[in-house]
Amino acid sequence: MNANTFSYAGFWRRFAAYVFDSVILGYFFNNIYWFIVNQMRLGFRGDVDSELISTFVIFPIFGIIAWCYFSGMESSPLQATVGKYLVGIYVTDSNGERISFGRATGRYFAKILSGIILSIGYLMAGFTEKKQALHDMVANSLVLKR
Repeated sequence: MNANTFSYAGFWRRFAAYVFDSVILGYFFNNIYWFIVNQMRLGFRGDVDSELISTFVIFPIFGIIAWCYFSGMESSPLQATVGKYLVGIYVTDSNGERISFGRATGRYFAKILSGIILSIGYLMAGFTEKKQALHDMVANSLVLKR
C-alpha cells in the first residue's frame, strides 16, 4: 500500500476505541478482582487485606492481561483490539503491513511515555501529519481507518 493512499485515524476515533476497550477490560477486571478477593477470603477465613491482594497479586495479573490483550490483538490478523475494530480502525507498520507481537509490545509499553508527560503523547495524534501519537512514533506504527 502506498503511503499516500493511507487514511489515518484521528484522535477522536482512537479515543472512542480506547473507551470501548476500557469498558471491556474494566468489566473483565472487575469480575476477576472480586472472584480472586472472595476466593482468598474463603481460603484465609476472612483475614485477608484486599489492598495487599490488589497490590501484589491482582494488579500484576491485570497488567499482564492488558499487555497480552493489546499486543496480541494488534499483532493478530485482525490488527485491532475489539474497540478499534468497533470504530473501524487498525494498527499497521509504516508500510501498511501487520505488526509483529514484539513491535506491538513496544508500542504498548511506549504508551507509558505518552501518558507520563501529561498525556501529551496521546494528544499528538490530533496534530501530527500522519495522526501518530508518541507511542506510534516510537514503534514506527500507524493507526488507519478501514
